[in-house]
Amino acid sequence: MSLVKETIEKDLSNCVGSPVKVVITELHQASSAVLQPGFSGVNIDSLDISCDEYTVNPKLLAINPVDVEETLVSDLLKSNCLVTNQPDWGSVLIHYRGKQINHEGLLKYIVSFRNHNEFHEQCIERIFNDILTHCRPEVLTVYGRYTRRGGIDINPYRSTEKKPPDSINTRLIRQ
Repeated sequence: MSLVKETIEKDLSNCVGSPVKVVITELHQASSAVLQPGFSGVNIDSLDISCDEYTVNPKLLAINPVDVEETLVSDLLKSNCLVTNQPDWGSVLIHYRGKQINHEGLLKYIVSFRNHNEFHEQCIERIFNDILTHCRPEVLTVYGRYTRRGGIDINPYRSTEKKPPDSINTRLIRQ
């Protein structure tokens, strides 16, 4: 098994031009080692809000005048595939440090993706840039875990930090 792991690490490292670490999990360990029930953080999904915008609107983003470092999560991200127009459901994690992002406005913003047609990577990039532009955090990470369609696992990550967290490839149970 170690020869396979070393070969995969070497090949991937050569392809991306940077060191790659591979973790191979035995099937009997997969449920506890790879799956987690959801992102850790403050889940904003149960906030009592009224949504009436279903096209992306970054003007919904606002800040409160208090400095914080927090992780906000939502399982309500939904957009549509740019090619097939089929729904893409995702969970999003937003970790930041700076002026507190208004939770209700952020949830309305996430819900505003409902009728938006864009690929997963573009949606996470848009969320990252919109928060960076409108909320101006000192540090920002946006990570999306989407349910698979066609057996393809696409989970974009964008951050101002150089090193991703160790749990970056942990699959959520809803995937």
